[in-house]
Amino acid sequence: MLEVQGLCKSFGALAVTRDVSLRVSEPGLHALIGPNGAGKTTLIHQLMGTLRPDAGVVRLGGRDISGLAPHRRARLGLARTFQISQLVAGFTARENVALAAQARAAHPVRPWGRATHDAVLNEAADAALEAVGLGGRAHIRASALSHGERRALELASALALKPRCILLDEPLAGMGHEEAAVIIALLARLKCEYGLLLVEHDMDAVFQLADEVTVLVAGQVVAHGSPGAVRADPAVRLAYLGDE
Repeated sequence: MLEVQGLCKSFGALAVTRDVSLRVSEPGLHALIGPNGAGKTTLIHQLMGTLRPDAGVVRLGGRDISGLAPHRRARLGLARTFQISQLVAGFTARENVALAAQARAAHPVRPWGRATHDAVLNEAADAALEAVGLGGRAHIRASALSHGERRALELASALALKPRCILLDEPLAGMGHEEAAVIIALLARLKCEYGLLLVEHDMDAVFQLADEVTVLVAGQVVAHGSPGAVRADPAVRLAYLGDE
């Protein structure tokens, strides 16, 4: 579904991605791991088009999207979540998801109309909320949701775009064990329907969820393969996981 070939990006003398290649299957979950500063979030920005690479190709469903703007990539089925929440705190859960659903609405958006009165948008929002377990929280403002619920709401907003592939930038960050377990279970369900690229520091979650793992160190791929193979790779243990 998503294919990256030879992606390179430098800021002056600092190379942040160096000849990075990987593939994300649909359905399936591909985990991207590495120490802080490895270039993982920078890679996500390049995949979404918010940062242009110096070289390399990004394909979605076989189509070269390397030169497309972020909104065009989104309309083709590439969605993402963020390390730092991008929700509208004063909107309800339904309003947040309806706002995302507008981007894929088949009918024109009325500039001065209330999205909360649009039955089509509300149906799409409610379906996405149900998919992430927030069907009963549609009328709660985002600011009143728990941290784990806000993460689930961000996933619902991504699903409202009708994606083919979702880029997940540390969805478990800042969570306790119980909240993390809920999101892990949700991702386990979603990976059966979508292509997911997961950037995450929780190694237990990574090895529980991933079908494939790519390890990035200093902007360069140092290992790739099944979770078991990557876990046993001496270079990975030294560079990221630790000898123990």
